[in-house]
Amino acid sequence: MAADCEAWLNANPVEAQDLSDSFLSGEEDNAGSRLANKNINNEINGNWLSTSSNSIHEARLKAKAKRRLRKNSSRDSGRGDSLSDNGDAVRGTAVVPTSPKSKLLDRKSRLGKGRGLPKKGGAGGKGVWGRSGEVYGPEEVDEKDPNYDEAQENCVYETVAPPLEEKDFEKTVTPIVQEYFEHGDTNEVAELLAELNLGPMRSEVPSLAVSLALEAKASHRELTSRLLADLCGPVLSRSDMESSFDKLLRELPDLVLDTPGAPQLVGQFVARAVTDQILCKSYIESYKGRVDCEHTRAALDRAAVLLKMNMGGLRIDNQWGAGGGRRPVMQLVKEMNLLLKEYILSGDIKEAERCLRDLEVPHFHHEFVYEAIVMVLESKGDKTFKMILQLLKSLSASSVITVDQMRRGYERVYMDIAEINIDVPRAYFILEQFVDQSFNTGVIDVKLRDLCPCRGRKRFVSEGDGGVVKLESF
Repeated sequence: MAADCEAWLNANPVEAQDLSDSFLSGEEDNAGSRLANKNINNEINGNWLSTSSNSIHEARLKAKAKRRLRKNSSRDSGRGDSLSDNGDAVRGTAVVPTSPKSKLLDRKSRLGKGRGLPKKGGAGGKGVWGRSGEVYGPEEVDEKDPNYDEAQENCVYETVAPPLEEKDFEKTVTPIVQEYFEHGDTNEVAELLAELNLGPMRSEVPSLAVSLALEAKASHRELTSRLLADLCGPVLSRSDMESSFDKLLRELPDLVLDTPGAPQLVGQFVARAVTDQILCKSYIESYKGRVDCEHTRAALDRAAVLLKMNMGGLRIDNQWGAGGGRRPVMQLVKEMNLLLKEYILSGDIKEAERCLRDLEVPHFHHEFVYEAIVMVLESKGDKTFKMILQLLKSLSASSVITVDQMRRGYERVYMDIAEINIDVPRAYFILEQFVDQSFNTGVIDVKLRDLCPCRGRKRFVSEGDGGVVKLESF
């Protein structure tokens, strides 16, 4: 500090007369007072100081005051502390200091200035992207920017998917086709395939879909035919379809190992593709005289026969049938009635069970039970009675018809027996016998048997009841 003060004095020389004048006060004509003041100012802590020592002490006081104000400038700025012209601290209005820790999340200014509004109008602070509701426009390119590149101004950036490799093709496309068998939306499949960069594997999509459909149900084959018709054009070309069916015909010897009926099924797919204008009409004729495999020849013969039948009036566009709940209810009812009539004529329980499974409507089997019991009530003789009872017993034992569907079918007959009795006078009597036999064979339980209605008439103890009062029901 002494060295700083000496440097300051060397830079600002002070005469003795000026220093003496700066330490004197009062009128100049009062010599006694001036001498006394001079003696007092020259004595500090009992030590007599010279004129140069007084100036050094004054410089130290000024430097100390400046340091104190500089140290507190960040916290006490604007609170009334200032320096006068001669370096003395002037105290203004005292302001109670605030701790910045208490306002850690406060966006208001801590300088004590302004109107107390948030910083930058609420758009400042860490993690803030601007004012709420503010919409940013396109950012203009600054041509004077040293990093400005004129070639990048018209660039278009887009995501590019790498070409799908052969080892990943089946893992990627198989789940898409299997999911399509559940929802049946061809547009969703087209969108998913468009997102993939199939590349040279594009022609493999129809062959993969058909190979999966060969091992599936008839309804899935119908969905596959519709999928191929919808994909031809937007996603796949006709040349892709032809190369895919060529591959299927070449791989028929391998497909027969898993699906014995593959030649006939592939022939049906070929005929349906020609009908849907996916394949050209001369596709089958192009193979004449060039086929050595017997399975390929069988598939082409099957396709040719179906196309000739189509000219005769047979519709190939619905050759697989629409399985599941996509068919109208009246159509399902007609098919169930035809199934029951064929069973009465043939008596083949396994064929009737297979046909019922092919309908793919397990939630609608109660209608089959209802139609079967109504056929028994309207029939004459015991043949239909015994055959229907044997069929329901077999279907119940194999769990083709569940207990719930069986119960709902019987309950529907109970509810409509009054209307059926108008056309069939002996309906109550036949139903009661059929319900008893169904209980004896294990088709229904005791609770469902007791719910069977009887003719509404009053009778008490009779000879045939063994002395037991028979209660009315319904």
